[in-house]
Amino acid sequence: MITTKKCYSLLLMLVMSVSSVIAQSSISGKVSDASGMPLGGVNVILEGTTQGAVSDFDGNYTISNVENGSYTLNATYLGYSKFTQNVTIDGESITINFTMSEDAESLDQIIVTGVTNPKSRIESSVSVTTMRPKIIQQSAPRTTAEIFRTIPGIRSESSGGEGNSNIAVRGVPVSSGGSKYVQLQEDGLPVLLFGDIAFATSDIFTRYDSNIGRIEAIRGGSASTLSSNSPGAIINLISKTGKTEGGSIGTSFGLDYGNFRTDFDYGAPIADGLYFHMGGFYRVGEGIRDAGYTANNGGQFKFNITKEFDKGYIRLYTKYLNDRAIAYLPNPIKVTGTNDDPNFSDIPNFDANNQTLHTPYLSQNVGLGESGELRRSNVSDGMNPISTSVGMEASFDLGDGFKIKNNGRFSFNKGGFNSPFPASVSTVSDFLAGDFAVDNGYDSLAYANGDGAVNGSSLIAPVVLFDTQLNNFNNFMNDIRLTKSFDKLDLTLGYFKGIQNLSMSWLWNSYLLEASGDDARLIDALDSNGDPLSVNGLVGYGAAFFGNCCQRSYDTRYNTSAPYLALAFEASENLNLDASIRFDKGQVDGSFAGPSTSVNDINNDGVISQPEQTVQSIDLSNPTTVNYDYDYVSFSLGANYKLKDNEAVFARYSRGGAAKADRILFAGLEYTNSDRINALDFINQAEIGYKRGFERGAVYATLFFAKTIEEGGFEATSNSIIENDYKSLGIEIEGSYRFSDNFNVRGGLTFTDAEIDSGDNKGNTPRRQPDFIYNLIPTFDFGSKNQNSFGLSFIGQTKAYAQDSNELVLPGFVIVNSFVNIGITEKLNASLSANNVFDTLGITESEEGSIVEGQTNYLRVRPVPGRSISLGLNYSF
Repeated sequence: MITTKKCYSLLLMLVMSVSSVIAQSSISGKVSDASGMPLGGVNVILEGTTQGAVSDFDGNYTISNVENGSYTLNATYLGYSKFTQNVTIDGESITINFTMSEDAESLDQIIVTGVTNPKSRIESSVSVTTMRPKIIQQSAPRTTAEIFRTIPGIRSESSGGEGNSNIAVRGVPVSSGGSKYVQLQEDGLPVLLFGDIAFATSDIFTRYDSNIGRIEAIRGGSASTLSSNSPGAIINLISKTGKTEGGSIGTSFGLDYGNFRTDFDYGAPIADGLYFHMGGFYRVGEGIRDAGYTANNGGQFKFNITKEFDKGYIRLYTKYLNDRAIAYLPNPIKVTGTNDDPNFSDIPNFDANNQTLHTPYLSQNVGLGESGELRRSNVSDGMNPISTSVGMEASFDLGDGFKIKNNGRFSFNKGGFNSPFPASVSTVSDFLAGDFAVDNGYDSLAYANGDGAVNGSSLIAPVVLFDTQLNNFNNFMNDIRLTKSFDKLDLTLGYFKGIQNLSMSWLWNSYLLEASGDDARLIDALDSNGDPLSVNGLVGYGAAFFGNCCQRSYDTRYNTSAPYLALAFEASENLNLDASIRFDKGQVDGSFAGPSTSVNDINNDGVISQPEQTVQSIDLSNPTTVNYDYDYVSFSLGANYKLKDNEAVFARYSRGGAAKADRILFAGLEYTNSDRINALDFINQAEIGYKRGFERGAVYATLFFAKTIEEGGFEATSNSIIENDYKSLGIEIEGSYRFSDNFNVRGGLTFTDAEIDSGDNKGNTPRRQPDFIYNLIPTFDFGSKNQNSFGLSFIGQTKAYAQDSNELVLPGFVIVNSFVNIGITEKLNASLSANNVFDTLGITESEEGSIVEGQTNYLRVRPVPGRSISLGLNYSF
């Protein structure tokens, strides 16, 4: 009997076990994008459970052993809207195929820039914009800086070419060039420790190509405490990793300008948890303005490899950049009318939009080098960054709520900056009547190539050739952070170390050049007997038109240590609070040397010409010692309250600093007295934001206030030190909306009421600061599978003042760009891009701050480049 009972018990247990197995099913399917292409790497989970899967390369996923019941299936993927569907399991496996819609504005996107732990946009108390390659393409950018034009709050004066751009944020000024308060990063680390180094701005060493998976830009907020020298904003270019196999190869060329460029990238898993990505570009051409020679020539290669472990990963990455890109400096232009209502127009023989003072007649620069040696440089080198970087990123879950992440990189940086800067523009008659010509005995002018005398009414441009050698800009950056997670509190302790070398030499000469945009000729000066006083257009070995101010050399090192602490507290299901504090300590040592004058037979002809009587060199025997320290504290307090799953508000107050580098090595300061050096500038900011997601779009609005306390910094182009305090109040609005499956619009608007708050110009508007900057980008998809697209972008600003004196007005402008993308096959696309379709004159900068009303004036301005059209082919695989 007992045996029989045992058999029944075993049988019953077996039946129950089988029934349990039968009651468990699977959910499987395929994930695709709007064009039908499979999406790999999509996270598919059952809400409220630990069950889920990640789609493979072909978009397939399977969630196994799902018990009977009702569930909510969620799918998330960076750059795409969250997919949600209710499902019911009743003893059978089911198949759910679905399509994900691309959405760069999705509130579910995970943000990694300017935060200690990755968070979604809906949970982050910062103003942040994310741009993926498809979004970037819509504004048809020609340079990296032109990409930033569509970021709300950011004013990117992208008129300098592939680098040398001025980038400002929220009314904070461009007081000495570059991006002083805005830090450019690659994969979470600064490109350079300082964004406004003269002739070595961060964007010179940064290139956007097909390696980039997305760009994140955070304005204000925690930017001041999670990176050094970035109280205004962080713009982070984030590379692809190859976790999902795929790649592309594309070629583009200019239809109305000289350019040929090829991009490629490829990434793929190698083994379980091991994957890589690589890519780069090479280009050659004259550039978007008519230079008369090959002005752009070079490229970049990047590679990374990642190994994932059970509780973390290690990634090794490297970059090699060697590029030559023309540097556009001010162009001559004619201005009539009044300061309040000026009329800008081209001078004879010069198209300000499409031409440049670069010319094959001024192809080299000869003089004395840093150590007094005879040297020659090529003007065609332009901006020539040479960078080799090696880095490692590692992140691990240590257990017990501890996580550690370290990101470190060493970069060997060097290069040069070579471009003619017009010291003035005038008629020959006016030039000969001026102090410089009279003091040097100039009686007439003649073309150096033998074309005869230069007419008195002809326009000329005395130029200083900015020949600057970037000898050693090596840097080491490392950021390590340890996070401890408690029940509702995350505590992060971090430490940043940055070491930046800054060794450069200014080896400038001065030339006379005709103001012509088509192979401008060099001009010689003659005395009253008709004898030459210059040599093939060269009037001085040094910055003669600047009073021989600027032959100099730096050799300095900047060592920054910055511990920081960040707290993130989940006060409730809807309320998140965060606070962070950072202590930056800098140690600066080295030296710099100024000019020395000597007599030197530079051309070795046995005759001392007039320019050879006052040859400028660098006085290395009398250096100025640089040895000082600085320190400052930054902090940020923020709160984010989620009103609904798709709606939130946030508020933040922060204070951050930015240290100076070479911009103060001119002012005769006490460089060995840490208490008297003016090495620091500060920004106090307050902001209140609102974000709302819709079924087909999203909107973000941030009200901001910024107070800038700034010491003086040297500006080479104006040969002056600008020192002001500033304040600004404004609002930035960003949004997108998909009206249908075919038609989408996105855009941004920033209003800024900015004011100078100290000095002689107190109460005036900061120079080049418009009240409104805006962009509007409508796109339309068409074709049987929406494989084709067409779009326009309208990028503009209202009027601004040329200088802080608020006399000359720079008119507002709107630049219209367009693109057409045609899907020839499933993986082959052709694109036609047109930038500045209507060849609009948009002036971002003027060296002169006023005109003489009622007469013709000749000014030096930097306009955005004119119309350019390019055709491209891209194959994805």
